[in-house]
Amino acid sequence: MTVFAFYLFAVVACWAGFMVVISKNPVHSVLWLILTFLCAAGLFVLQGAEFVAMLLLIVYVGAVAVLFLFVVMMLDVDFAELKGELARFLPLGLVIALALLTVLGMSVTGWQSADGAAANLAAPMAANTENTNSIGLVLYDRYFLAFQLAGLVLLVAMIGAIVLTLRHRRDVKRQNVLKQMWTDPKKQVELRDVEPGQGL
Repeated sequence: MTVFAFYLFAVVACWAGFMVVISKNPVHSVLWLILTFLCAAGLFVLQGAEFVAMLLLIVYVGAVAVLFLFVVMMLDVDFAELKGELARFLPLGLVIALALLTVLGMSVTGWQSADGAAANLAAPMAANTENTNSIGLVLYDRYFLAFQLAGLVLLVAMIGAIVLTLRHRRDVKRQNVLKQMWTDPKKQVELRDVEPGQGL
């Protein structure tokens, strides 16, 4: 049953990934992408990595793929223009695909495992602990500094993306809180003695 489930998930994942590329409708491509993520999560469960499988479902399927789906459905996409662009760049895409397939074939045929590679790849796991608990112990104990530095790098990247995409429009009035706080009320309010019958 495990072998059957593995081949089922693997075949469906490969087919769904292929359909992501060749689908003409972007909405269908996103749906095929969600199916690919689901099959990949199933493969992770078969390998005993249920934590990674849940991350794949929650983060990629539940957030990223659904966000892609909403964005694609809300955008007014001109499919005729997309087909024209596809035909324009088709020769270049075929050349890149051929180069990638050549590199992939060379790496698969020339793959050699070093002695003791399996032992080095195995994560240090404590006895009588679950997979998720073991990952938490490794991340927040042995690799705590690296984990925090990775989060800091992501934070800097997010701030940089916000700064680069921020555009100030001159025709839009914005509230300057600091300018309002530093304003002297004595300079902003002026009392005038207006005589009856005269305007300002």
